Amino acid sequence: MDEMATAQNGTGLVLDAFFYLHDVRFGPEVAERMGVIEKALEKSGLLEKVVRIEPRTALASDIYLVHSPKYFQQVKKDVEFGAGELSTGDTEVSEHSLEVAMKATGGVLEAVDAVVKGKVRNAFCCVRPPGHHATPTKGMGFCVFNHVAIAARYARKMYRLERVLIVDWDVHHGNGTQEAFYEDGGVLFFSSHQELLYPGTGRREETGSGKGAGLIVNAPLPEGSGYVDILAEMDTRLEEKVREFRPELVLISAGFDARAGDPMGDFTLSDEEFGLLTRKVVGWAEEFAAGRLVSVLEGGYNLETLGGAAAAHVGALLEG
Repeated sequence: MDEMATAQNGTGLVLDAFFYLHDVRFGPEVAERMGVIEKALEKSGLLEKVVRIEPRTALASDIYLVHSPKYFQQVKKDVEFGAGELSTGDTEVSEHSLEVAMKATGGVLEAVDAVVKGKVRNAFCCVRPPGHHATPTKGMGFCVFNHVAIAARYARKMYRLERVLIVDWDVHHGNGTQEAFYEDGGVLFFSSHQELLYPGTGRREETGSGKGAGLIVNAPLPEGSGYVDILAEMDTRLEEKVREFRPELVLISAGFDARAGDPMGDFTLSDEEFGLLTRKVVGWAEEFAAGRLVSVLEGGYNLETLGGAAAAHVGALLEG
């Protein structure tokens, strides 16, 4: 707690060419996603306003905060043997995938350090591969390591934070994050997502158990849903819990596949509405966590619209 401070120094950005080395040949989670976001930030004038945060490579001990050593060794084995896909599920891997995934996690942890120490007020981590589907024992859904879940555990361990809020607005349910904290008690997890979509979890009755009872808030919504529907879930089901919980750090699983036109879902959010959602969550961070917020890229697969949605998100973070 001694290192914690109230930040006044704007928005940090983790974005590194190293993340291109995770070579995906057949799926939509391609390296070009990084490029379109960077170009959109540059075109909008936001790139010159952010504070660049240099990613580090996570330690195995960081990964073990959420994932089992057995799973970590399996990822290492799959990559070293050129498996092409994780043996645990539907995630492509290539020669550098383990290094990239560990640097992506490390970049998010650097952002947590910067935010908690007051070097920046909040941060956006433009990293890949994404993470929110990765469970403690299984990689799936394009995800290798669960960056947001690891960040929550890291913040609690390193800075003795007791309460972390995670908001996941990806069009797919953050099943890995939910599994990591289902019985935890120190994390309030909210996921808005399209019902019946991959991976098929995230029902309203999944609310946590034990110490985590009531701290899992799922908002499965029908196809065609959008900003108004997600905001209504936040206002009617999450707001009261946030006020009771009083988070000391806020994390966002920022999935831009909830945008209209994304090939992986059927939600209808616009760029402007991602900015509005961001301001909503920033408000909670300002009220309860001295503005401390770290956002992590998850989905978003339409290369024509991803950049604009991410830029609206970063613009709203800068305003915060």
